[in-house]
Amino acid sequence: MNDFDKRPDPNQLLEDIQTQQENHSGKLKIFFGYAAGVGKTYAMLDDAQEQYRMGKDVLVGYVEPHTRPETLELLKGLPSLAPKLVFYRNIELKEFDLDEALKRKPELILVDELAHTNAAGVRNLKRFQDVEELLNAGIDVYTTVNVQHIESLNDVIEGITGIRVKETVPDYIFNKADKVELIDIEPDELLRRFEDGKIYKPERVQTAMNHFFTRENLKLLREIAMRKAVDRISDENQNERLTTEKMANTKMLACIGPSPSSAKCIRWTARAAEAFHAKWVALYVESTDSEHLTPQQQKNLRENMDLAGKLGAEIVSLTGHDIAISVAEYAKLSGITNIVVGKSYNKRTLKNMFDMDFEDKLISLLPSIEVHIIPGATVRRDYKKPHKVIWKGKIEFSWIDCAKTAALLVVATLASLGLRMVGIGDQNVIMAYILSVLVISRNTKGHIWGIVASVASVLSFNFFFTEPLTRLMPFRQVILLPFLLCLW
Repeated sequence: MNDFDKRPDPNQLLEDIQTQQENHSGKLKIFFGYAAGVGKTYAMLDDAQEQYRMGKDVLVGYVEPHTRPETLELLKGLPSLAPKLVFYRNIELKEFDLDEALKRKPELILVDELAHTNAAGVRNLKRFQDVEELLNAGIDVYTTVNVQHIESLNDVIEGITGIRVKETVPDYIFNKADKVELIDIEPDELLRRFEDGKIYKPERVQTAMNHFFTRENLKLLREIAMRKAVDRISDENQNERLTTEKMANTKMLACIGPSPSSAKCIRWTARAAEAFHAKWVALYVESTDSEHLTPQQQKNLRENMDLAGKLGAEIVSLTGHDIAISVAEYAKLSGITNIVVGKSYNKRTLKNMFDMDFEDKLISLLPSIEVHIIPGATVRRDYKKPHKVIWKGKIEFSWIDCAKTAALLVVATLASLGLRMVGIGDQNVIMAYILSVLVISRNTKGHIWGIVASVASVLSFNFFFTEPLTRLMPFRQVILLPFLLCLW
């Protein structure tokens, strides 16, 4: 028993192995800001100069060519790596030379613009992949990034600025950094720097200040950057195994599909899971409708799954006839505490008119689990010429609406004839036509079909249910005109 008690703790051994691996790899320090021009590159070079004076082997791997005198001054005296020249479409581009940096293998290397997309012909697609190779080789790295380039915040930034940032960095890169230094200045000071031409060339200043770099946008971006930095500090404190029982038991699930709005749910869940330090799952349920996905929908589904995996989710695919029931069963078996779904906007048809919405059905099946409903983003659709003629924006012609109107009027007439045969009065026949007009107005586009249905209802009532039957009386049409107006 005493020998058993003296055995080393397996968890401690695992931690020692992980610590040795981390000690072998390089350290990453990110200079983090909320916009271009806050001073990230300046702060990075200033820190590098101090490290160089202390005797550390420092190498400037790549720094964006700025025209700011203060930044250029800090480059003096630091050993620099010549950029790699890449020719793309008859244009000479300068890129970071990763192979030469690995060959030189300094103690510390500076690589600016972490979210940069490399030119075609370079080994890695993204610069953060270059940084990962440097870290794995045991080289410390200084780099810079702005808050709008963090992947999980992409849709939040788009909602604020109206601009989709295409160059992003996975959150795990930011979260695994050994140090993150927030570089901050007041938005008013940043705008003055724009006006003085210290950030962009004069011809670009006014365009930038009128679109992305407005005072309101900068204030919100600054707040988001500060919150991101605070969340990181909170996460570091929580990693001392002081998490509460509620946090330890929290497990989130994001329902994903081929819809472009699924990306918004994925990013929201990733941010929430990071805030609660919880595990999360991205779940896709393949139903019979999945067989009819278009190539674009299949592409969207793959991109959504890739995005979820990139943000740290466990990807799960199920097969089921009813999606809500499949999600509910999985949630019960997996200990899910929070479910994130997008708001569904299914077009109502006669087939699904009385069906419960997916999110409502999920709530009824899982009364003890929190369900978070995320409104979908506005879908950008390519213009397609409609098969209809539009007049003054109020009257639209469509063969589908024409067929709906004719079918519903025929049904109303047949139902009214049935009521007449069983001896039910004309008042109920009139109500049947009124109901058909309301249904037609609700399920067709434009005003014309409500008008057509009203006129046709009056004429049908006159023809089939007014003595003499199957004849139209001119004076009756005039008498029934008020009735027509009431129907409309």
